[in-house]
Amino acid sequence: MLGGDAALAKPDVVFVLGPPGAGKGTQCHKIVEKYGFTHLSAGDLLRAERASGSPDGELIESHITGGTIVPVEITVKLLANAMNKVPDGKFLIDGFPRNEDNVAGWNKQMSDKVNLRFCFVLRV
Repeated sequence: MLGGDAALAKPDVVFVLGPPGAGKGTQCHKIVEKYGFTHLSAGDLLRAERASGSPDGELIESHITGGTIVPVEITVKLLANAMNKVPDGKFLIDGFPRNEDNVAGWNKQMSDKVNLRFCFVLRV
């Protein structure tokens, strides 16, 4: 659990980045199969929250329709909630971070709760 008992091991996180069509989903699927990671897509989590009709979902909708990036605090909260559902997990986070603000927000909220192992960047 994130933010839980300090005696518990922190989950391992790998960021998976690349442009659309670079094969992020394909490579994540292979890594999940071979190494037992849990694949979390930032985009899928945002779309699910948007469809839920929650207050965060409404805010996500306004950013998407306005063509702006969703606040990092919301994206990190969705990722943290998803990670909390998998005890003792190893996570591939696909499509996040997207910019320096995302990196700063992740570090502020999560640096003491996870072991960020590396960033896997795919190029077309």
